[in-house]
Amino acid sequence: MITRRFSRVRPTRQNMVMNFAFEAQRTQQRLLAELDFSQLTSQQKTIFVKRLEKGFASLFKQLLPLYGHCFDLHYHLKVLLQSFIDFHKKKRPAQIKDKAEYWFESNQNVGIAVYVDLLADDLSSLIGKVPYFESLGVNYVHLMPLYLAPEGNSDGGYAISDYRTVSPSLGTNKDLKDLASALHKKGIRMVLDFVFNHTSDEHRWAEAAKSGDQEFQDYYHFMGEQDAMEYNQTVREIFPQIRRGSFTYSPELDCHVWTTFNSFQWDLNYSNPAVFVAVVEEMLHLILNGCDVLRLDALAFVWKEKGTVCENLPKAHNLIKAFKACLDIAAPQVVFKSEAIVHPDEVNKYIGADECTLSYNPLMMALLWESLATRQTNLLYQSLERSFKIPEHTTWVNYIRCHDDIGWLWDDAVSDRLSMNGYDHRHFLNQFYTGQFDGSFAAGVPFQENPVNGDCRVCGTLASLAGVENAIQANDPILLDHAIKRIRLLNGINFAMPGIPLLYQGDDLGVLNNNDYLSDPTKAKDSRWVHRKKFTKDDFALAADIETPQGRIAQLIREMIQIRKANPVFAAQEFELISLGSQHLFAFKRQMDDKTLLVIANMSEHLVPLGHLPLGKSLSELIGQGTAVNLLNKELVDLPALSLIEPLDIFWLTKA
Repeated sequence: MITRRFSRVRPTRQNMVMNFAFEAQRTQQRLLAELDFSQLTSQQKTIFVKRLEKGFASLFKQLLPLYGHCFDLHYHLKVLLQSFIDFHKKKRPAQIKDKAEYWFESNQNVGIAVYVDLLADDLSSLIGKVPYFESLGVNYVHLMPLYLAPEGNSDGGYAISDYRTVSPSLGTNKDLKDLASALHKKGIRMVLDFVFNHTSDEHRWAEAAKSGDQEFQDYYHFMGEQDAMEYNQTVREIFPQIRRGSFTYSPELDCHVWTTFNSFQWDLNYSNPAVFVAVVEEMLHLILNGCDVLRLDALAFVWKEKGTVCENLPKAHNLIKAFKACLDIAAPQVVFKSEAIVHPDEVNKYIGADECTLSYNPLMMALLWESLATRQTNLLYQSLERSFKIPEHTTWVNYIRCHDDIGWLWDDAVSDRLSMNGYDHRHFLNQFYTGQFDGSFAAGVPFQENPVNGDCRVCGTLASLAGVENAIQANDPILLDHAIKRIRLLNGINFAMPGIPLLYQGDDLGVLNNNDYLSDPTKAKDSRWVHRKKFTKDDFALAADIETPQGRIAQLIREMIQIRKANPVFAAQEFELISLGSQHLFAFKRQMDDKTLLVIANMSEHLVPLGHLPLGKSLSELIGQGTAVNLLNKELVDLPALSLIEPLDIFWLTKA
């Protein structure tokens, strides 16, 4: 039983003014004098010291609000910097040499997210899929978690038992490095997950805590029942079907441990500076495997304070900026990608040169599906007008589906202005996409339905959610044509928006929902496995046959990728939403010097007339001439004569 609390006493702020620049410089000099450089060459030491001198002040600035009250901060800083030196001397796979500093802004970027053992069998056999990635046109491959995790249910690998060891079922660390090298030789970047909010309860730190080691008990949040109840008053439930509240009772310790997600995922205690240093060391080991991008998993939850929602707190940003400062010193070629599936205003706060260079775009993803269900674009327009703009030299990672569920995350203030009740509308969308609404085209599956308020999220593959599954079952060619047009429409927007378009495994193959997970006791209660199927030769054979629905989908996606990569205008950073006077249409313009891209999409199954353009402008004025070419079919378009948009159609218009 734990008999002590693990919070650190924070003294009141003293009435003194700190000369930060002076203190940062003095601390840096003291640390440099104490560090052991004996294993570095003279050149390596010069490079390291130069990076440290450039980045230490930023690191120190972020650590002070977190740990400035800790008497042993200097010690932890020394351990941290020594770990950078140890990392600096180690060999890792050769990186991609890109002349462009901001490679992520290029139109050449197309990504895909995959599970190693679902697309292949293991890491070695995934090397054999590199030609597939190359032929598809992707140059950014995100590998779902592949580290050692508990047997059975491990939240799809997101319960990490050892950050430094690849799961034996997938191979070895050498296999991962070999894969990184094979990808890099073809100009493909490798993305790995940095799961830093929690570990599994089988991690060596958790095992030590359970055995009574007080040092490692301070790595997690342990507390009595009363404290847990008080936190639960303000913290939202993430997996209410699994466990009510955010805590799990530990019989070994006779207390409660913080578990935001599953009961076997223990949240780390970042109020302890030793935890920050230890997790940075784990991060550097991930980078040694050859990754180019680290996806920050569940970053919104990393800082806890009683009386708050314990999400998106200011010190969470200090913490992530501190991790980024470490990255800039130790491995500046690696970038962070934010996975903040939270309120749109909060998503944007994680994006910046000093925090996350890349960010998932959950708002656009959710509202594209919303627009397909309602056949209206008002909520999409008004939400993007408010939230799409992000700092220069950062970028969105745009996606339609991913390994996770769909949550309806928009700002209710926006839906209120449209006289739309947010709660009721989310209920409608859940009903629609799980096939419980009359007239729905979708075959989705509910995920984590809250027994109190009825809220849930939605799972399913792109093809099943867009209507392909129901159309095939109904043997209805018209419904099938509509479903494939929806997939073309969604991808047409996703590939054309500013940012990196990210496919999810099977999107490009037209894969349908797979219910085999229901017969596996370790997966049956997690409906996300409906869109996590093991791919077979038959899946690839269907996608290779253009007479099948899967083949039609595969062909249109490959064609869009080729068009995007062949036209530099898709790298344009200048972006403008365009209103075309119809609630069924969505349009935007991208501009690069004298190159213009105008995208027009009809989200309904009906012919839609073009309305009045803003300020009396014409399509000709938007493009710069009266004739345009639609890149998607290479047909010339007489813009003054264009008055109707076909059902579920999309245009990529440029100057002829």
